Amino acid sequence: MKERISFNTYMSNLQIRLFTWRRGELVGTDPFGNTYYRDKKATGQRERRWVLYNGEPEASKVPPEWHGWLHHTVKEPLKEGSAFHKSWQKPHLPNATGSLTAYRPPGHTLEGGVRERATGDYEPWTPS
Repeated sequence: MKERISFNTYMSNLQIRLFTWRRGELVGTDPFGNTYYRDKKATGQRERRWVLYNGEPEASKVPPEWHGWLHHTVKEPLKEGSAFHKSWQKPHLPNATGSLTAYRPPGHTLEGGVRERATGDYEPWTPS
């Protein structure tokens, strides 16, 4: 599912979208809907690789298997059933800092701003 993006974000990505249309070869997509490309006209140099984000551009949306591919750590992206995917691993989640889903401790201003009263077992240090 495509996330909505602002007009400013779309316009700032117009150049990379035109470049992708002309020279990009689709390699694959990830569970977040990001699409990954390589340059189909590679010229003996190191292959150029890039990602088009689904929604607002946020680098923490890139899962580890695609991060390794983007940075030329691995030659091909890891497949879903590869030996590197363990059953005990949690699925990748983007960084939620600054978003509505970010963790806020009890007493945070956006969580009502009221925290539990101190229990009285705290004694502040005072120099003698």
